[in-house]
Amino acid sequence: MPVVIKRLLLDVLKPRESSIIELSKVICSINGIDEVEIIVSEVDSKTETLKVTIKGSQIDYGEVMKVIDKHGVSIKGVDEISAIKDDSI
Repeated sequence: MPVVIKRLLLDVLKPRESSIIELSKVICSINGIDEVEIIVSEVDSKTETLKVTIKGSQIDYGEVMKVIDKHGVSIKGVDEISAIKDDSI
């Protein structure tokens, strides 16, 4: 039975000059993602640490990693995850 990811909470590091608005839009544009919430948790002179909550019907973690990396953001860790069995797939 397939298992799908429904929610992720990521701890990420991004350059200060990049926009969290744009980052939220590109993440939310990934198929299977319905909602993105970003909270800035720490700021220093060159970077910002973010808590990124991603919710959706079928989150592809590999695709999320690619999109985030493409925008100069690095994932420090996965802080929370919610997955369910989905026998409709």
